[in-house]
Amino acid sequence: MISLPESLLAEVDGIVTVEKRNRSEFIREALNSILHERRKKGIHEQMRKGYLEMAQLNLSIARELFSTEQEVLEYYDVTIVECQR
Repeated sequence: MISLPESLLAEVDGIVTVEKRNRSEFIREALNSILHERRKKGIHEQMRKGYLEMAQLNLSIARELFSTEQEVLEYYDVTIVECQR
């Protein structure tokens, strides 16, 4: 058994009357909606934490690759200059 304030119950009764449904259907739908939103928020929070945890590693990898790319470009530039001689 669930207890609800009279004002909330009256609001629910008004909605279910207009929508030609019953309280149980309305409450099931409302609970499913709330639980769905909570799961979604939980997943978003896990993703946020994961991205934050990986941020430093990703930055380190990007810096290393940038450095390597710079070396390749310098080598390429030197090779082009030597070929033009």
